[in-house]
Amino acid sequence: MVILRTIQVFFKLLPSILALKKDRKIWIANEKKDIDQEQFRGHARRILNTCVSLGPVYIKFGQWLSSRADILPQPYLEELSKLQDNVPAESFERVKPVIERDIGKIDEKFESLDVNALSGASLGQVYRATKNGQQVIVKVKRPGIEKIVEKDLNVLMKIIPFAMRFVDPNLKFSIIPIMKQFVESMHEELDYSKESDNLKTIKKNMAKYDNVVIPNVHDDYSTKDILTMEYIPGIKITDVKSLDEKGIDRQKLVVDVHKVFFTMLLRHSIFHADPHPGNISVRDDGTLILYDFGMIGRLNDETRLRLVRLYLALVEKNPPRTVNAMDELGMLAPDYNRQVIEKGIEMSIKSMYGQKPDEMEVEALMNMANKTMSKFPFKLPKHLALYLRMSTIIEGIYHTHKVDFKFIKVLRTILEEESLIKDAYIEEIKKSFSRFAKSVEDTITIAPELKKYMDENRVLQQQMKQKSNAILSGSITSSAVFIGSAFLYQTNETLGIAGMIASVAIFGIFAAFRKK
Repeated sequence: MVILRTIQVFFKLLPSILALKKDRKIWIANEKKDIDQEQFRGHARRILNTCVSLGPVYIKFGQWLSSRADILPQPYLEELSKLQDNVPAESFERVKPVIERDIGKIDEKFESLDVNALSGASLGQVYRATKNGQQVIVKVKRPGIEKIVEKDLNVLMKIIPFAMRFVDPNLKFSIIPIMKQFVESMHEELDYSKESDNLKTIKKNMAKYDNVVIPNVHDDYSTKDILTMEYIPGIKITDVKSLDEKGIDRQKLVVDVHKVFFTMLLRHSIFHADPHPGNISVRDDGTLILYDFGMIGRLNDETRLRLVRLYLALVEKNPPRTVNAMDELGMLAPDYNRQVIEKGIEMSIKSMYGQKPDEMEVEALMNMANKTMSKFPFKLPKHLALYLRMSTIIEGIYHTHKVDFKFIKVLRTILEEESLIKDAYIEEIKKSFSRFAKSVEDTITIAPELKKYMDENRVLQQQMKQKSNAILSGSITSSAVFIGSAFLYQTNETLGIAGMIASVAIFGIFAAFRKK
């Protein structure tokens, strides 16, 4: 059976694999004149339709691919981000035994339960019920879904690594870790107790914000296969007509969506990674409602702070600092050309502030990239893949509403309201000290003549040791203070200038000590 399924899947995916090989080659080469955007999107839609026809695991895999900018061209990502997990619901007669096995007889546990599913997904389906006078949502895993998932995961693990090596030999080392991460994610989504934990964590983190609400979990009616939650009705985030009828400010709505999701990311490190329109609704007062916490992303504090520094550098229109942060995040290949990347970032910043780059500027940059053999070598580390998926889907929501919106302004507000600017500057100063120390170390390393001279003059060295240590310590200390003050100057000119003056004074004190 597995062999037959593997053959069936392979031949269904083959046309898409061949098209992707050609499209990816054109995309990486940056041959803009040869890129047919609509053709790219047509190929992506074929992948989307194939995933839907193959079943649950492939729908999830298509969603997963929409976060992989290191594999797919941008038009593919945009199309696949539209892939929603909606499939026909299973017969209630098959679902009923699962409910009664885990929480007891339906007639005894609920006052009522509508046997017509509100929605069906690849792994489970949702019903509305009444419990102790309160309306609730009961999410039930599809019967036998574990066996289906395990079989198709085995098939995918046979086909995809081979297919991706065919698409691009450079993917042969990265595709296995990517696939293992996908398998791990699928196993997590099959366990509703983990989704319950995710929901509770994010609900606690977002409790102080009045522009978002997250349902409560009914733990006594929830298990590994069932998740029972408070029922909070609302208008779908992309239902423009209904939102307008309710008089909801859609411009504010778009701003709030960005605030909520980027606050999760930049302040709390755990974020909802699947904000497609089916998972976000709006109350009559404009408050956002979030559903479905099966797919979430996590960043450790170090990565989160680096991302904050990246965004702060963009807000402050600073390409060199932006490139530093990208490099530390692992977003650039080791052999990247800094001049090319900085120029590209400078033009991106102009665009973010509403200044369209001149076509001649763009052409000059591309020529420079070609001459230096640097093709904008961006890559996507594992921990940032779901972040990109989240960002792409939210961008789609903004385009649906077509309102006046500047992401950079919202970003600045988030950084200020969450007091993240101070954290970012502290981290920036630490990194600057680290780079300064390394430069001192490198200077010493490349001076063997100095070492030889000092070895031949040990007596003189001993006599001068105390004085030399003093002047070296003074140099390092005063330089560190000066660098820190230079960064501080960007936010507080008075303190920055005071710090620079202090660095000169420190050096003077150490120099005076040396003369004694």
